[in-house]
Amino acid sequence: MKAIIYTQYGKPEVVQVQEYPKPIPKENEVLVQVMASTVNRTDAGFRSAEYFISRFWSGLFKPNYPILGCEFAGIVEEIGEKVSSFKKGDKVFGFNDKTFGGHAEYLCIAESEAICTMPTNSTFEEAAAISEGAHYALCNIRASKVHSGMQVMVYGATGAIGSAAVQILKSMKVHVTAVCNTKNVALVQSLGADVVLDYEKEDYTQLNTPFDFIFDAVGKSSFSISKKLLKPTGIYISTELGKNGANVFLALLTPILGGKKVLFPIPFIHKEDVLFLKNLVEQNQFKPVLDKSYSFNEIVEAYQYVDSGQKTGNVILKVANPKY
Repeated sequence: MKAIIYTQYGKPEVVQVQEYPKPIPKENEVLVQVMASTVNRTDAGFRSAEYFISRFWSGLFKPNYPILGCEFAGIVEEIGEKVSSFKKGDKVFGFNDKTFGGHAEYLCIAESEAICTMPTNSTFEEAAAISEGAHYALCNIRASKVHSGMQVMVYGATGAIGSAAVQILKSMKVHVTAVCNTKNVALVQSLGADVVLDYEKEDYTQLNTPFDFIFDAVGKSSFSISKKLLKPTGIYISTELGKNGANVFLALLTPILGGKKVLFPIPFIHKEDVLFLKNLVEQNQFKPVLDKSYSFNEIVEAYQYVDSGQKTGNVILKVANPKY
């Protein structure tokens, strides 16, 4: 099979298309013919190993798993003898940040992992983009314990995480103020945000609205800047470590001090989470935002675009032409 391989950490140029052995499913696994995947911040982060700590999962000196691609959508081609929840021909999607594998024509994954049948109203490309940004958003939203009627700000509302966060929060009947750039104001309005602020024209720090939760979905804000916008017991969460790892330190310190605090949840995903997201999609409460699409042979360009920090929503990797 064709696969996108990386054998060392570094810039986008470290990945290349090669022939690679087609995986064989174990008794509890399904073999998926991948139709579409994404190129996202998770893939780019493990590829570059910019945060050295990621190497404790992916390999200290070189990658343990040479095929990236944590998101996928495709067709079940073969099932292990003990698999009971899937059958050949099922259209499925899922997420795997343990062994990855979505940047290949085939992958194997245990039926108990974060995989389920596709929403009835999604294409392969849309389904491939459901889980990465949305599960990060979901993890942080759950940690904040916000509920109906609360005031939440989403800073960076146009990335895969931010655009998912806006929609998930609105499904919970939360009042959402979204911050984005000029070109994406209409897009964010279409996602259901109650208030949209253009940071190129307005200073969001001058708002008078006190927030229960501020979610920095791009890691470009800080607790010190956002603190004055929070209610007395408000919560700040960022998707990044912050300058000199400040968000991790503050997550340890501020809960002890009481009042306004920083949380730094460790992201995780289970099968129940992809089932939850599938349900939101089928109820038309969540639809992943799609940006550019790239072919296998354009993988370096895809990573360069993701690394630029300019993507809107999700970048699609076309793996195969759907048979049906």
